Amino acid sequence: MLSIDPAANTERENYKLLTGSIIPRPIAFVTSLSDDGTLNGAPFSYFNIVTANPPMISVSVQRSEGNQKDTARNISSLKEFVVHIVDHDNVEKINITAANLQPDQSEIELAQLTPIKSSRIAVPGITEAKVRMECVLERVIELGGDDSPACDLIIGKIVQFHVEKSIYEKGRINPDGLGAVSRLAGNDYARVGELFSIERPI
Repeated sequence: MLSIDPAANTERENYKLLTGSIIPRPIAFVTSLSDDGTLNGAPFSYFNIVTANPPMISVSVQRSEGNQKDTARNISSLKEFVVHIVDHDNVEKINITAANLQPDQSEIELAQLTPIKSSRIAVPGITEAKVRMECVLERVIELGGDDSPACDLIIGKIVQFHVEKSIYEKGRINPDGLGAVSRLAGNDYARVGELFSIERPI
């Protein structure tokens, strides 16, 4: 087995080890509003659950040469955002939103996604997702980097769930109906494959 010291690696080498090993990763499509009212949308695969009491999620937004991305800057300012689950029906349009646009340009318009008004916050969501979560900002934690932070770890509290009726069964979400896709490395994605169950020890 190889033993690799991350301190001896470049950032890109560590990135390849992480994204190739920690798979599959769920993908959050995050909408946020800029100060001028532009609806921003971007996908992030550094995303997961934090706690269910209260329901909270985390999204890590990597910086570019120490500069905050639009999503992190917008959320830090307005303190609201919407997280959508990326699925095999919307992944191609969501992929378009990864384009580098100016802050006053909307990825939602570029990808021809359909905004929908939120119930509890000012930031709209999109109708193309089967699950979306309206969030208020709990905390932004600046992490990493030598001279300046390398990422903004955003923790949000969910204040409203929206779930498509057809995939909601007895309080649970049907994984086949949701059809969530996950991020692998490079340009590769994966769908939920064969399901199996293992009982946990008592």
